[in-house]
Amino acid sequence: MPSRARHQAEELLARCAALAPALENRAAEAERLRRLPDETIADAAAAGVFSMLVPAAHGGAGLGLFAVAQVARTLAHGCVSSAWTLSFFALHNWLLGKFDPALVRELFAARPWVLVPAPLAPTGRLTAVEGGHRVSGRWEWATGVMHAEWVMVHALGTVDGSPTAFCVVPAREVRIEDVWFTSGMCATGSNAVVLDDVFVPAHRTLGGFRLMAPAKGAVRDFAEYPIVPVLAFVASAPALGAAERAVDLFRERVRHRVLAYTLGERQLDQPAAQIRLSAALATVRAARATWEAGMHAFTSAIESGGVRPLDLAGARLAAAHTVRLAREAIATVCDGSGASVYFDAAPLQRLQRDVEVLKGHVVFDWDRTAELVGRIELGFDPRPSDML
Repeated sequence: MPSRARHQAEELLARCAALAPALENRAAEAERLRRLPDETIADAAAAGVFSMLVPAAHGGAGLGLFAVAQVARTLAHGCVSSAWTLSFFALHNWLLGKFDPALVRELFAARPWVLVPAPLAPTGRLTAVEGGHRVSGRWEWATGVMHAEWVMVHALGTVDGSPTAFCVVPAREVRIEDVWFTSGMCATGSNAVVLDDVFVPAHRTLGGFRLMAPAKGAVRDFAEYPIVPVLAFVASAPALGAAERAVDLFRERVRHRVLAYTLGERQLDQPAAQIRLSAALATVRAARATWEAGMHAFTSAIESGGVRPLDLAGARLAAAHTVRLAREAIATVCDGSGASVYFDAAPLQRLQRDVEVLKGHVVFDWDRTAELVGRIELGFDPRPSDML
C-alpha cells in the first residue's frame, strides 16, 4: 500500500476507534429503533467511512480490502449491528463504481458517497424496453434500507450476455416491507424491498457476470476484485470485533466480580476463571490470525494473476471459520459470566445475540462452505450455484 494510502487508512481507523464508544452507548437505542440512529450515520459520514472505497477521482479515499475490513472490526467493538451496516454501505459504494460512468457521475455529483442497500440474491425479474428495463420483484435482507437514498437489486433477465442484472433505483420508487423483527442484529434494519414494474434506465443496469465474476489475470486495482471474497472478509469482521470486545469485558468483569452464594469469594482468584480467560484469548487470537492470513493469501493470489477457484473457496473458508471461532470465544466468556450479563443493558448479551444472527448469512453457512471447499480441494469443478 502506498504511504499516502497507508496514512489515510491509519487516520480513518483512528477515527473509527474513537467512534466505537459512542456506538456502544447508542446500541440499546439502535436496537429499539431497529435501525441506526441518525447521529451514527452522521458520525460515520464525518469519519469518512462511506467514501473510503470510492476512487479518488470521484472524491473518495480510494482505499481497499484491508482498510474496510479493519474499520468493520474496530466499529464492532462498539456495536456489531452498526459495524455491519456502516461497512456494508461502504462496500456498496465500491460496487457502484463498477457501473456505467454515467451512473457514477449521477450518484456522486453532490458528494463522494450515497446510502445504498444492496440485497444480492436474484429474486426479481426485468424485461427489456426502449431505453432500459422494467423491474419487478421482492428482495430480502436490504441492510440499512431505512436510511436508503438509492437501492440496488439483482434480477433475472439477460443483460450483456448475463442471465441476471443489477439495477439501481431511487429509494422513493421502492416499497419497504417492515419484516426485520429478530433476536439479534436488530439495528441493521434489514427489511425486504419491493419493486412494482419500475422503469430503470439502461445506464443504471449492469449484467451480473460483469459485477460478480472474478477478474482474469493479475489485478492491482481494488475496483476489479471479486465481490464474494471481499464480502466474506468484511462481513466476518464484526464477528471478530465482537469477540475481542467480549473477551475484554470478561477480563474486567472477573477482576471485580464477587461470586454469588459464597462468603465473598472473588472470581479473580478462581483458577477456573483464569483458565477460561486464557482459553477465550487463545480462541479470539486464532480467529484474528485466520482472518488476517486469509486476506493476505487471497490478495496475494489475485494480485499475482489468475486467481483459482481454490483461492476463492479458501477465502470463504477463512471467513466462515473466523465467525465460528468468534462465536466460540464469546460463548466461552458468557458461560463463565453469570446470569446478570443477560440483562438488557449488559453489552455481553447483545454481542452474543448479534453474532448468533450474523452467522446466519449465507457466506458463513458452515455446511455449504465446508462442502464447497472439500469438493474443490479434491479436484471437482465449482457448480454454477457456488458463491465464489
